[in-house]
Order: sequence, then C-alpha cells, then structure tokens
Amino acid sequence: MSLPPRVRFAPSPTGYLHVGGARTALFNWLFARRHGGVFVLRIEDTDVERSSQDMVEGILDGLRWLGLEWDEGPKIDGPFAPYFQSQRLDTYRRTADRLVSEGRAYYCYCTPDELKARREAAEASSGGWKYDRLCCRLSADDIAARQRSGAPRAVRFKVPEGAIKVDDLVHGPIEFDSAHIEDFVILRSDHHPTYHLSVVSDDVEMKITHVVRGDDHVSNTPKQILLYRAMGAPLPAFAHVPLILGTDKKRLSKRHGATSVMEYAKLGYLPEAMVNFLALLGWSPGSGNAEVFSIEELEKIFDLRGIGGGNAVFNPEKLDWFNQQHIARLAPTELTRRIRPSLESAGLWDADFLGSRHAWFFSVLELLKPRARKLDDFARQGAFLFGDDIQYDEGAVGKHLRVEGMAAHLDALDTAFSGLADFDAGSTEGALRGVAEARGVKAGALIHAVRVAVTGQAVSPGLFDVLALVGRSRVHRRLAAARRLI
Repeated sequence: MSLPPRVRFAPSPTGYLHVGGARTALFNWLFARRHGGVFVLRIEDTDVERSSQDMVEGILDGLRWLGLEWDEGPKIDGPFAPYFQSQRLDTYRRTADRLVSEGRAYYCYCTPDELKARREAAEASSGGWKYDRLCCRLSADDIAARQRSGAPRAVRFKVPEGAIKVDDLVHGPIEFDSAHIEDFVILRSDHHPTYHLSVVSDDVEMKITHVVRGDDHVSNTPKQILLYRAMGAPLPAFAHVPLILGTDKKRLSKRHGATSVMEYAKLGYLPEAMVNFLALLGWSPGSGNAEVFSIEELEKIFDLRGIGGGNAVFNPEKLDWFNQQHIARLAPTELTRRIRPSLESAGLWDADFLGSRHAWFFSVLELLKPRARKLDDFARQGAFLFGDDIQYDEGAVGKHLRVEGMAAHLDALDTAFSGLADFDAGSTEGALRGVAEARGVKAGALIHAVRVAVTGQAVSPGLFDVLALVGRSRVHRRLAAARRLI
C-alpha cells in the first residue's frame, strides 16, 4: 500500500446506528488505524423528510460509545468540509451539469406517469423494459423549447456499452454487463442528487481510496464505477463485507431483538465486548484459537483479507459470552465506575464502597464477576450483599427451608457460627459440616437451606465465600429471620 488509506463511513440519519452499520464502521476504522490512514465520517442526509438531527446525534453517540472516533467529519471538520451531503448540493449539481456538457449525461423530461405507462406497455408485450433513451434523442431545439417552458427535468447518466469489471477485495473478480443497466437518474427534477451521484462525487472529492461496505451494495457498484470513470477519477478499492443475519438466517431486524447499538449500552453490555463481537462477525484473525481481543489488539491484526464471503449470524448468546469475558478483564476500580449507575438506580450504592469499605466491595465484585453477563447483573445478583432487603424465592423457601427439623438445624448452626474465632470461608464450612454430621442431616441439605436463608435464592456464588462477605452479624440476623419464616 503506497499511501495511507482514506476510508469513510457514510450513514443515513433516518435511524439510529444499528449493529450492521456499526460493524461496517468498525471494519473501516480498524483498517484505517492498522495502516495509519484516515477514517472519514460523512452524513448522507439528502432524504430531508426522513433525516433528523436527533438521528445524527444518535449515530455520533453510538460511534463514540464504541470508541470509533473519526478523523474528519461532523464537529471536527477537515480539508473536505462540509461532511453533510445536504450542505453539498451545489457540488452535485455542478457535477451533473459537467457530465451533461461532456455528453456523458442528458436531460430527461419524462414524467413519472409517462415512464409508468411505457413500462407497463413494454412489460405487457415483451415482459421487460428499461429506459428507452427517448430524451437522449431530443434535438438542441427540442431541449431549448422545453427549457423555455420551464418543464421539469432530471439528469440521466448515459450508460456506455461493454463489461464493467471490479476486483473485489472480499469476493474476487466480479463482472457486470452494462447491457442490463438502464440510463439511470443522477439528478432528480427537484435538483436533489440520487445516491449514486452524491456518493461518488463525495468519494472523489474526499480522495477515498477504499470503499468497505455491506454486500447489499454490490449491485450499486457498476453504476458507481461508470460515474468514477466519467468524472476522470481513479477507482477506489472495493470490499463488500457479508451481511449480518439473525439466528433464523434472515436479515437482522427488530424481530430478532435490539438492533440499535445504544440499546445494547442500556442493556448492560460493554463497548469492548460489542466491538470484539462485531469484529468477528464475518472476519477471522487467522490462525490460533483466540477470540477475546481488545480494540487495541484488533487494530494491530485487522486485515481485509480476513473477511469471509459468507453471511455472518448474530448470536445473542455469543455476545453475552464476550460481555462476560470483558467484564472479567476489568480492574475493580473501572468495573465500579461501570456498574455504579445501576447500583444507584437500585438504591444499593454506598459512598463507603470507594472509601472505608472498598476492600470488601472489591472482594464482592470478584465473587460476582464469574456469573455476571451484563453490568446490571451485579445489582441484581448481588442485592443480598449490598443491602439487607432480602427477596425470598417462594419455591426455594418451600423446597429447602420448610422441611422437618430445619429450624432447629439452623438454630444449632447459628450457635456454632457465633463461637467461631474467624468468620471466613474455611471456618464457616467446617462449622456447617460439623453441625450436619452431629445432627444426622446431609451437609448438602443444610447448605441449600442456609443459601436460601442468607440470599433468598436457591442459586448463588459459593456459599462459604458468600457467608464470609455477608459477615457474622448479618448472617445471624438472616438465619433468625429464616427460622421465623419457617
């Protein structure tokens, strides 16, 4: 690669940043970072009715959350500003006029109704139709007369004959026959550009060297190649990445669950986990079995050649696994920062967690880490540790507490606990097993009963670690409450 690449992510602000767009942005960003290039963010907001500033901000927020800061674009600018297509309309109109003057495009005065009638007539007789170049055959006098009358006109690109070839970096050589491409509109009669004109015009002006985008854009490629050639610009390298499908192998949509990146932030996912997960949707790091990567590690190894041609499946369970792995990687102080909002929302936060009780609090986090798949799990699974409002699972109470003789067993255990010199995991386990043996009850039955008494649930982290962190006095109170409950 002779020069550092310039790549772009060009979302339309007609919706928030969805996972498919985020994956495309990530691939572009990683490629630019790997090769010391430039990542351009360009907003394709020419659809005035559906675009909104709120959606723009949502896209920016999603990219920032993922850590994909752009080098040129909104709120940063750069040498090719503005980076909003709605502010570049004059550029597109000048480009269209130039193509007309060079004979590469022409004015089209056909109305939508006329086009519809001709299409229906052709399909009824021959079964197929493409634009018949009626307006391409207009004389200069015909055009001048229509112009004087103020007739609305679009601009159509004049498709040349011949094959259109591209060596896609993912799929390899692809060839298109221009005989199947009609003269397409590049500037509508309302003077707004079509997607093909605006995207190619911007890519040329912004000196984009690589176009990395979804497979759904393959069909757009031949028209855009023709426009690059007509503008006298070098072609960028194209890399069309596989689409993301749901587990039912259909294109990912809202029926599969959350699709907006920021919804995953609200659901307790880490941006590190989402980046790791998205990077491996359609891309492979090569040899080795490693799957868990930081974004810094991905920067060093990402290669477009690692992108496969087959569609990728968005597996929520795999995302949960990645989230769990990245939660486990967080240092206690950083993990505290991430989970504090959910603890505060649940009324479980105490300022002493970062003060006099920080050693205890960090030990609690280490205990809960292996079972936490999302950030909110710490507040949900650790409520019995952070506070004293125990929510009892009635099924667990009936199965493990309300059994014959259990109140007396718990009373004996409470007495044994009170006499321990140290109230740690080893001591509490020894005391419990001793009481179980002395009273002729299975240790497992007593363990289950104590777990329900202390946590309210039938499932928790290791009981004896839990007892040590809950502490002797709180365990005493909870065993007493359980005996009353029985």
